[in-house]
Amino acid sequence: MVELFDKKVVISKGLEIKEGANGNRKGTLAAGILDAHNTSDDPKLMKIKFDALASHDITYVGIIQTARASGLEKFPIPYVLTNCHNSLCAVGGTINEDDHRFGLSAAEKYGGIFVPAHQAVIHQFNREILAGCGKMILGSDSHTRYGGLGTMAMGEGGPELVKQLLGRTYDVATPDVIAVYLEGAPKPGVGPMDVALAIIGKVFAPDFVKNKVMEFVGPGVAGLSVDYRNGIDVMTTETTCLSSIWSTDEKVKDWYELHGRPEEYKELTPAEDAEYDGLIKVDLSQIEPMIALPFHPSNVFTVREVAADPKPFLEAVEKYSVENLGYPKGALDLQSKVIDGKLQVDQASIVGCSGGTYENLIVAADIMKDKFIGSGSFTMSAYPSSQPVYAGLIEDGAIGELMKSGVVVRSAFCGPCFGAGDTPRNNGFSIRHATRNFPNRDGSKPGDGQSSAVALMDARSIAATAANGGVLTSATDVVTGAEPKGNYKYDGSIYDNRCYNGWGKAKPETELIYGPNIKDWPQMIGLTDNLLLNVASYITDPVTTTDELIPSGETSSYRSNPLRLAEFALGRKDPEYVGRAKEIHAMEKRRVKWLAGEAGKDEVAALMTYAKELYPAADEALLKSCSLGSLVYAVKPGDGSAREQAASVQKVLGGWANIAQDYATKRYRSNVINWGMLPFIVDEADAPKFTVNSTILVKDVREAVVSGAEEVKAQIVGGEEITLKLPNFTEGERKIVTEGCLINYYASENK
Repeated sequence: MVELFDKKVVISKGLEIKEGANGNRKGTLAAGILDAHNTSDDPKLMKIKFDALASHDITYVGIIQTARASGLEKFPIPYVLTNCHNSLCAVGGTINEDDHRFGLSAAEKYGGIFVPAHQAVIHQFNREILAGCGKMILGSDSHTRYGGLGTMAMGEGGPELVKQLLGRTYDVATPDVIAVYLEGAPKPGVGPMDVALAIIGKVFAPDFVKNKVMEFVGPGVAGLSVDYRNGIDVMTTETTCLSSIWSTDEKVKDWYELHGRPEEYKELTPAEDAEYDGLIKVDLSQIEPMIALPFHPSNVFTVREVAADPKPFLEAVEKYSVENLGYPKGALDLQSKVIDGKLQVDQASIVGCSGGTYENLIVAADIMKDKFIGSGSFTMSAYPSSQPVYAGLIEDGAIGELMKSGVVVRSAFCGPCFGAGDTPRNNGFSIRHATRNFPNRDGSKPGDGQSSAVALMDARSIAATAANGGVLTSATDVVTGAEPKGNYKYDGSIYDNRCYNGWGKAKPETELIYGPNIKDWPQMIGLTDNLLLNVASYITDPVTTTDELIPSGETSSYRSNPLRLAEFALGRKDPEYVGRAKEIHAMEKRRVKWLAGEAGKDEVAALMTYAKELYPAADEALLKSCSLGSLVYAVKPGDGSAREQAASVQKVLGGWANIAQDYATKRYRSNVINWGMLPFIVDEADAPKFTVNSTILVKDVREAVVSGAEEVKAQIVGGEEITLKLPNFTEGERKIVTEGCLINYYASENK
């Protein structure tokens, strides 16, 4: 079904596999596109300039505020601002709509493209309007992936978009390229999510494609529709790859023509004998309908095996929730969902950039035709990914069929993907064609006695389950013939009549419109000679997601207010973290006040007392050159979202470092650096030598960073000395951390 080959291979025109190497690494599609956008002469380090940028309403306010503080005058390339995350405006009073109004004023002032709420989810709009063969797009959302359309796209934290807005580059180690060789054809009832989950289940745990590019080739590509390719491609984010790209053909050409942009098509085919750094071989004909059980897209099984004997699988999920997530025993009772040997699901949703595509919903409507979800507790919703898709589904009758079946059809919205919509009931079990099923990402709050769980499935098996009254069902049990294709007619006037397109038409005289929740970043000082750090959180989970570092859901409404948002940091993972971090940060602010000659005698005395509690040898001489701050330790932090706030909240609370054995993604490590924190690596043997509330003294750290040292010695107060490593720390990254954050770095350049 899916085989991994961790060795060099040569593929002739993307079709014939040969083992071994021939030195033609430049023959891949990825290499050609990257080279065309690279401004670096260093073969090991690329400096990329993108063709376009995209953000949504959780991220664009902070990006624009940061860029403004760093000298932004106008958007130098097309920049799309969508409003698909805080669309409901349901939390925090007026603040979400205030952000939207700010976004429109920014698009007018700087020459951007503004997509009002409910028009489209970010990635569907970018597919329809922004993508182009051979282009590169950078987005402040981790699922920025348009490889099926011949576009290399990457999701990163906001500061990386700021760099592009200021004419700088995206700096990344030259990535390996892994061929994803598709052969055969999917069986009826097997959808793109099934293929994606089968791949994720194989490659995630061994980090097979981490920070690499996945290049889809092989004879199986031709048999897949563009919607199908897009559905697989958007899920490559969950493999932790850097980006993805597909060979293109007449189907892609037709797609661009349908969307009124034929000039964006180019045939993309690897060179005659392109060399790849590894291979994932996928026999599409052997893929079964899949299910990713809680709490990760890589926790993959076939729907058939789970449906046949669900209790052992559900018991394993319950056990994991207690042992790894800290849920109270019995808080999640999924085994109670098994009735007469069958798994009864509570809720279903087909949504967003992965699920809400035209073909997925056409097929779902066909499966559910003349069948009904019933009047019991089972519920189902569907979210077409854009208004043009919605209009096409209405014209083809699919919306009516879904509604008659009992499905609630909603507008384009990303909420169910991150906990701002369709939150299940307590102890609810939801199946979703969405992007992620991380712990509590559905909006549940175990700390408040609210526990639920999400499994990922393809729209086809979700529809089959719904048609069976919510009993878990594989689509291949009900789909036997060819799937309907529909007759989609894209209507671009829907966007023309509602979206603001100011690209190339900046109006500098326009005033930005601020709501009361939009706040500037607090002042952040540069890296001092020494650091005295409190371990404010110590996380031992194998992987820590960005959703655990800063919860999603209603917290997204406060993303324009750094101090307010920081109150939620690690709120569902380590509720004591904020208090610990704020305590030492208060003393750091007092230290800065003291150095400025503004602290009273009693304040100075309290500062000295506190410092000696942290480090008995502390004196005035040390404190003059030593910041007091906090750090977070996690084994492997940063899986999941690109959201910069997972790092910025730590910085706002006085964070100076992360210590990890590894970073799950490049984008999280970049966020740590761009917010002026040190991305330390520690050996597994050294990690147990400190714990939560330990104090670590890092002497001469500024000198080490400036000089390019890859290691720095640190003393655990009352304990041993450990080595903190800074591998692959570029000169530009060192400068950002030395200045204290990206904002300070640009401010220093503009002096």
